[in-house]
Amino acid sequence: METLKSMFRSNIRQYGMVIALITIMMFFQIVTNGVLLQPLNITNVILQNSYILVLAVGMLLVIITGNVDLSVGSVAAFVGSVSAVLMVTHKMPFIPAVIISLLIGGLIGAWQGFWIAYVKIPAFIVTLAGMLIFRGLTMVTLKGMSLSPFPVAFQKISSGFIPNFLGGSGFHTTTVLVGILFSVVYVLFELRNRNTQIKYNFDVIPMPFLIAKMVAVTAAINAFMYFLAAYKGVPNVLILLFILIVIYTFVTSKTVAGRHIYALGGNEKAAKLSGVKTQKVMFWVYVNMGVLAALSGLVFAARLNAATPKAGVNFELDAIAACYIGGASASGGIGTVMGAIIGGLVMGVMNNGMSIVGLGIDWQYAIKGLVLLLAVAFDVYTKSKNA
Repeated sequence: METLKSMFRSNIRQYGMVIALITIMMFFQIVTNGVLLQPLNITNVILQNSYILVLAVGMLLVIITGNVDLSVGSVAAFVGSVSAVLMVTHKMPFIPAVIISLLIGGLIGAWQGFWIAYVKIPAFIVTLAGMLIFRGLTMVTLKGMSLSPFPVAFQKISSGFIPNFLGGSGFHTTTVLVGILFSVVYVLFELRNRNTQIKYNFDVIPMPFLIAKMVAVTAAINAFMYFLAAYKGVPNVLILLFILIVIYTFVTSKTVAGRHIYALGGNEKAAKLSGVKTQKVMFWVYVNMGVLAALSGLVFAARLNAATPKAGVNFELDAIAACYIGGASASGGIGTVMGAIIGGLVMGVMNNGMSIVGLGIDWQYAIKGLVLLLAVAFDVYTKSKNA
């Protein structure tokens, strides 16, 4: 029991947000008379929030360093406008256009990272300037007008679904099989991780609790996949998100680069004295953010099937809120990729549920702001209790 209490205390924000997400889903499932968890609506929630979740993954690394990036919405809009010029105006094939767009995002991140890491201008000022610069360049690129349509192959990034390799019409059986395979991989990973912890004499939760956890998670995975299968299956953008989550979870938890990012956010002076090249780490964090902002802009443009001057408005606020709600600390050094994803889903489910019940946009903004304030207040409270 002491081990369980210790693990819960050390992960209270993550466990709390999972419970909060489930509670919010159940609440809106009741008040919407079952509309929230209909297969079509679940797919819509994924598609509507995919570009915010992509941003949240990159924003998490920025927040871990103790900074924020206010320019990501404008960068996403600018890259989306550039991709439209390449694909719609100049008829460039979508693959080289996507590569060029991502490279532009990386260059923008390098530009901002240079001023922040090496010139030592505060990140708030640099990215605020970037927000204005790239919003203006978006309008210049599009000349104040929307540009469409994109090639069908490009649109499928956000509107396409994986094929049903097992055949059949109606129910997407391939999606169910993917859910089963993923559940098996998850169980094997948990058992392997437990054996590794035992090997090195780490504390582990009792086997009955681990079994209960695995049963709950696998049930959630397969229920989620069943709902997707009842509509059109797994969206392509969900595969993209899954790849990003796996890569960045591995980087942040299993690599030297990830440990350096956490060290930089925890105590920059101590990290520098320990041999961490803090300027280089900060620079590459912003390069990474630029690439993911570009990817988010491409996903949004593909979903909208147009590049518009107003694209990306408030994206940065939603991404920052997702990270803070998901357990990232405002002072840096703390946060996980899954936490940011859960935070983004909390915001997405709330937006979707409030829209279904007909709550006005004014109240939606007010409620989202209150949730963000309470999440950060909870972080401050838990840190003061553990001090």
